[in-house]
Amino acid sequence: MNNADRGKSAMKWNGRQWKLLALCLLVMAVLIAGCSGGGKSSGNTGNSGGSSSGGDSSGTARSDQNKGDSGGKAGTVTVKFTNFSASGDNEKYLQQMKEEFEKQHPNIKIDIETLAYDDYFTQMQTRVASGTAPDAYELNYENFVSYAKKGVLLDLTPMFGNFDTSVLNKNALEAFSTDGKQYGLPASFSNVVLFYNKDLFDQANASYPTSDWTWADAEQAAQKIRALGDNIFGIYQPIQFWEFYKKVQQNGGSLMNADMTQFTVDTPQNVETLQHMVDRVLKTNVMPTEAQMAGMGDWDLFKSGRLGMLVTGIWAFPDFTQNITFNWDIEVEPGNTAKATHFFSNGLVINKDSKVAEAAFEWLKFMSASREAAQIRVDAGWELPAVNYQDVLDKYLQVTPPNNKKAVFDSLNYLVTPPVVEQNAEMTDIIGLHLQAARDGAKSPADALRDAQKELEQRIKLQ
Repeated sequence: MNNADRGKSAMKWNGRQWKLLALCLLVMAVLIAGCSGGGKSSGNTGNSGGSSSGGDSSGTARSDQNKGDSGGKAGTVTVKFTNFSASGDNEKYLQQMKEEFEKQHPNIKIDIETLAYDDYFTQMQTRVASGTAPDAYELNYENFVSYAKKGVLLDLTPMFGNFDTSVLNKNALEAFSTDGKQYGLPASFSNVVLFYNKDLFDQANASYPTSDWTWADAEQAAQKIRALGDNIFGIYQPIQFWEFYKKVQQNGGSLMNADMTQFTVDTPQNVETLQHMVDRVLKTNVMPTEAQMAGMGDWDLFKSGRLGMLVTGIWAFPDFTQNITFNWDIEVEPGNTAKATHFFSNGLVINKDSKVAEAAFEWLKFMSASREAAQIRVDAGWELPAVNYQDVLDKYLQVTPPNNKKAVFDSLNYLVTPPVVEQNAEMTDIIGLHLQAARDGAKSPADALRDAQKELEQRIKLQ
């Protein structure tokens, strides 16, 4: 056999060897796969879940709804939620809601961030503009209108499905819809009432407020209480936009015409209203000046026992209940030619770009419409849940102090909402600065409102 024949023979022999080897490897692979099949699933259960990139993340979350919990286990969804209304003493109540929700939804975890109100909207504007907004967050009514118009909120309407909206207060729900689309759910709604120190009223031999009181009645009582001492004051009601827009309606005025096409800030009724507010500070001094406040807040002044009456929101209930030792109660805020009280509602919205929108909607529904969340609010005295569960609302009346909680519901008969324009923050700042000038005596009320009207017409574009 020559070298060529030896080469051919070797090539044929090697080929058969390779075929035999390949067959052996195939058999071994099948045997190994059969033996290890039970360990594959247990290994994936502990996996942190990198496989979701192959499909829709919300769909993956729904199909794996009962798998795992926090800490990276498969199927767990984390919703980042930012709010302002739980700041201070209310944080523990929001935590209770979170714990109850996560118990009912073991596949969803809520990462709560609570910011102070004073910084909240500045931070949220920055985050929305930079694309770093949380999945869900809280907005008050005024800012909701602006955010909805900017197109940064998710339309919740397609998610309603089996959601029974009849359990929600109709007015509160409709407040967070625009152009036929529902961009938010009401978390709560609240109003402003007249708080009063019963001990100071007794010392001044003044009759307690009633639901029929007018500005004149409140002024008379305030002067009696002011006479009790140099550091005791009769009433505090901030001279700023949010109180002024309501006070003018108590006097038959308004800040804009009916179709929101023209400002009406400097009308005679409004000048009379501001004069009444300023005289409390500069004339009768039943309300302290900024210097007399010495940096103290209005709530702290009331809690110190040195203030007879305070016009503020029912969100003060938890703080006052825990931190006041004297006898106090509430009544419907006095009016002049008419009654008018604030309507405040905080809404819950979802970031348009959220990757966990469906999970976020479950959290919003729970906070807004569940009996459990409503009960937590009622037990805590933390504003009013925006629900129609009569048994829950009846219990709200039974939580004291204050004893006259009926005044909260009576005030709902006189609700008024603030005017909202696209340049809302600028509008409120303009009016606020001129009101401040009148409060401090730098301008007369007539001059302050005339200047405000002129500046608004120059800088604020109306429809």
